Amino acid sequence: MNIEQLIETASQNGASDVHLVYGIPPKYRLDGQLVNMSDEPLTDDMCEDYARSLAGASYEDISYRGELDLAKTIAGERVRINLFRQQGHISAALRILSNKIPQLESLGLPPIVAQFPTWQKGIILVTGETGSGKSTTLAAILNQINHTRQEHIITLEDPVEYLYEPDKCIINQREIGKDTDSYADGLRAILREDPDIILIGEMRDLSTIETAMTAAETGHLVFATLHTNTAPDAIDRIVGVFPAERQPQIRMQLSTCLKAVLSQQLLVKKDGHGRVAACEAMVVTSAIKNLIREGKTPQMLSSMLSGANEGSITMDNCLIRLLKERKISQETALEACSDKTFLKKYTF
Repeated sequence: MNIEQLIETASQNGASDVHLVYGIPPKYRLDGQLVNMSDEPLTDDMCEDYARSLAGASYEDISYRGELDLAKTIAGERVRINLFRQQGHISAALRILSNKIPQLESLGLPPIVAQFPTWQKGIILVTGETGSGKSTTLAAILNQINHTRQEHIITLEDPVEYLYEPDKCIINQREIGKDTDSYADGLRAILREDPDIILIGEMRDLSTIETAMTAAETGHLVFATLHTNTAPDAIDRIVGVFPAERQPQIRMQLSTCLKAVLSQQLLVKKDGHGRVAACEAMVVTSAIKNLIREGKTPQMLSSMLSGANEGSITMDNCLIRLLKERKISQETALEACSDKTFLKKYTF
């Protein structure tokens, strides 16, 4: 099969990813499980041919970088591509993205998320492990803004994933490595480009985090992702990037500009077909602002429970709701929860 046929087959079967690795057959990920696409193991030449087809003119970059990130449309599907060398061979990990940005209300997110597109300034973080749906959530939020507000949106992505069709907004999508050298460089330049709303693909270094907070403090609405499993962990991850002597000042800044943290995971549905989002939402109330300033991250969970009427929800309470609605199994909920003893009390 050529690369177009592989993507077409995976997409028709509802797969999320395709993996091409020397010595084993091509595989796709369906409902979280890896499935063979054929019986024939890939040879070295086959892997190289796939890589050349995917990378095009950028193929030589792999020889000195060791890996390459890009996104392109293949067989009518938007695909995020990572090519990398391992043990002297080349491999490919391909994420199949939806061509159509989903409606925000169709994603099953906490009700407070519907308000995110109306907020005017501050930082909103979307966190979770790789493949948890962060990019899709952010695309749906930005597209809602695109259809409801007259603003200038600039995104910094590595690579550009979803493509927006400007409606009421001006939208500029900049790709790391192609349109700008780094998140830090791109973000510094963005502040001179008259943005209203900024999307940062990942807040991964001190300079990017610092500039993002400055942007939020000067009246911009900033969306960004982090790889953390809980909303409170996002606070520690950001603060921990800075040297100890600067951390009190960063906590103070973060307490004033952070508006909400959404932490999500995708879980297999009870019938084994398809996946459903489980989300933790932490709205930054006055109580949580104080806890951020004081460095009392462990106490944020109880503040989230008491702040439920303001839109916060813990992951475990979200799992209980999904159990009650019979969308996930007890086993799946127990694997995904943080307090197994608490969750075992609930059977529906």
